[in-house]
Amino acid sequence: MAGSEALIAALEAGLGDGVRVQRVPCVGRCDRAPVAVVRQYTVDNATAETVKSAVDAGQFEQPMPQDSIDYEAYRADGGYALYERLLAGDISGDDIIKTLDGTQLRGLGGAGFPVGRKWSILRDQPAPRMCAINIDEGEPGTFKDRYYMLSDPHRFLEGMLIAAKVIGIDACYIYIRDEYPSVIQNLKNAVDDLVIKSGYELPPIEIRRGAGAYICGEESAMIESIEGKRGMPRLRPPYVAQVGLFGHPTLEHNCESLFWIRDVIEKGSEWFDSQGRNGRKGVRSFSVSGRVNKPGVHLAPAGITIKELIEEYCGGMLDGHQFYGYFPGGASGGILPARLGDIPLDFDTLQEYGCFIGSAAVVVLSDQDSAKQAALNSMKFFAHESCGQCTPCRVGCEKAVSIMQGGEWDIEQLQDLSTVMVDASICGLGQAAPNPILSVIKYFPHELGIEEEQ
Repeated sequence: MAGSEALIAALEAGLGDGVRVQRVPCVGRCDRAPVAVVRQYTVDNATAETVKSAVDAGQFEQPMPQDSIDYEAYRADGGYALYERLLAGDISGDDIIKTLDGTQLRGLGGAGFPVGRKWSILRDQPAPRMCAINIDEGEPGTFKDRYYMLSDPHRFLEGMLIAAKVIGIDACYIYIRDEYPSVIQNLKNAVDDLVIKSGYELPPIEIRRGAGAYICGEESAMIESIEGKRGMPRLRPPYVAQVGLFGHPTLEHNCESLFWIRDVIEKGSEWFDSQGRNGRKGVRSFSVSGRVNKPGVHLAPAGITIKELIEEYCGGMLDGHQFYGYFPGGASGGILPARLGDIPLDFDTLQEYGCFIGSAAVVVLSDQDSAKQAALNSMKFFAHESCGQCTPCRVGCEKAVSIMQGGEWDIEQLQDLSTVMVDASICGLGQAAPNPILSVIKYFPHELGIEEEQ
């Protein structure tokens, strides 16, 4: 949408034989597209000139953020006080779980499982217990984890330590995608400060670098990768809460779920739940990209509509662009038309429309975009990222791409293919991949030459 193909063509023509230009699926900076990465240096809103300048200047390392809240600043603002109360016995694990059970805080990686219930389940499992944190946000359109881990890493770490103490975790593993070198370094610095300066008796904390696979955002595939194996989803049952990392019961969390633990416990469930809108409760971190004036991470009430989000938080549509449609939950969350722009954006509100919010990665389309082309682009991504373990996903994604890019879509064949993928794929990649296809057929039939039903 932002012109990456034209940028690639210009770079291939202008950089010379000594530089390789490689297409990559996603680098987690959709709000700053188009993006080019020169070794580990990221060129935001890239042009052929700015990329060439970075190459010529030898800018190969990503600078560390200057405004990240360090250990001293976090402590000065009351950081780790809640954790110390827990260590001292001034607040119990039962109290914390009771507060979490009374709030709408759910898993913010996309699945939406209630945090308090997850902690209760793990608490009842036999020791040793492990913790695996997922910062592998590979869903196109998602970049909230990068934002929080670069700006306030200790708030996340305190949430992780509270979970470890309440549940009885023996070791914590933090899995971060390879495309986030500055996040990896910032978290390493934060963990080092915590170990050296806090004086706490901490569980072992390991930061593991992912190898750049979308599939490792799936909890069991991530665990396989941490264990040194190829990242491929496991068959369930058993679930990772029973048999997870290295065969032990494992608490698997998205980092943002833990990021909010301190605030929810200190301020109370009423504080969190009172911020919703349109009958929903809580707050959501929306990663917004596309045709808006202010793309980026926007903390907004759960249940806000896309129209409200665009006008109140994103500065409206870009000049000359009319709101046309949107992905409410990244590439796999489906595509909705502008006429359905008043649906509350939250867990459980979009399923009846064949979509879901997932990690709240919102991509805004305008009248200058094509939902049909956006769906094809998404399916190419899924075909590239399929781990290949199960036939419905491995063959289905490739077959769908071949049908979709042939010009006129074979609707009946695509619907048949989608049914098989949804029903028979092992994990969420294959199960959700058809959503953009089915959305175009249902909501954008005019782009397929089909008369829209009244």
